[in-house]
Order: sequence, then structure tokens, then C-alpha cells
Amino acid sequence: MDGDMVIYLARRTLETALLLAAPVLAVTLVLGILVAMIQAVTSLRDMTMGLVLKMAGVGVTMLVTAGWALQVAVGFTQEIFNHLQALGH
Repeated sequence: MDGDMVIYLARRTLETALLLAAPVLAVTLVLGILVAMIQAVTSLRDMTMGLVLKMAGVGVTMLVTAGWALQVAVGFTQEIFNHLQALGH
């Protein structure tokens, strides 16, 4: 295994991790901004409101994207195993 292959695999690993985390992070960001705006307008300073909404948003997002995320993770795992198999020959 040469240096280029190691860099390629490290890059693919980081890209896959970012791709899998992006939907959850985006939903959390949007919900956080919306809750902050609502709290600023209403002068409501309840910390649990933001937490509960973010947790619900993360849960729903993970349920909705579970099939896609599993396909991406399995494809990445197969790619890694194929590279390891080619390394053995």
C-alpha cells in the first residue's frame, strides 16, 4: 500500500463521515436558529424547549435517512474490503 492509497482511503473516510452526518447537523442547525428566533421574539428563555425540539428533529431525521445512510455505509465498507482484498494479492 503506497502513500497515495492511504491518502485516498483517508479522504474517502472523511467524505463518507461528513456525508452521513450532514443531514442531522443541518436539521439541528436550522432548528436551533428557529428556536433562538422564537425565543428572542417572545422573550421566552426556556432552555428545554430548544433541547427537546432538537432531539425530536434528530430522531426524525435519523429515521427518515436511515435507509440511505445504511446504503452509503455498506457501499463504503464494501469499497474498503475490496481495497484490502486487492492488497493481499
